[in-house]
Amino acid sequence: FKAPTTDHPALYRDLLRTNRVHWIAEEPPAELIRDKMMECHFRFRHQMALVPCVLTLNQDGSVWVTLVKPARAITPGQFAVFYKGDECLGSGKILRMGPSVYTMQQGRNREEGPKKEEIDKIEPAT
Repeated sequence: FKAPTTDHPALYRDLLRTNRVHWIAEEPPAELIRDKMMECHFRFRHQMALVPCVLTLNQDGSVWVTLVKPARAITPGQFAVFYKGDECLGSGKILRMGPSVYTMQQGRNREEGPKKEEIDKIEPAT
């Protein structure tokens, strides 16, 4: 897929999954173990600004990363590196990504709801 512009919504995503995370402390952070979720920051390119996110820990040690706001040009094979404040927590290779902002917008347009005729068929007027 080649997007028509560098800012096309198809380039933006707000959900990704890593492989098993390599934690610097060898264990996932206590908060993540306890709550199965944790707010932190991440980046997937060396010089990029940190992006706020929520990690969800999976049974196999991988994480789902939900971004507070969609990021551009995330690609499987890149590494997601996680931070709490200035501290690097660890990293995982990006395996999968959720739907793009473009796909979500297309879906939302389709889901505006059934037309009146369809509703009448389902619920006959009494």
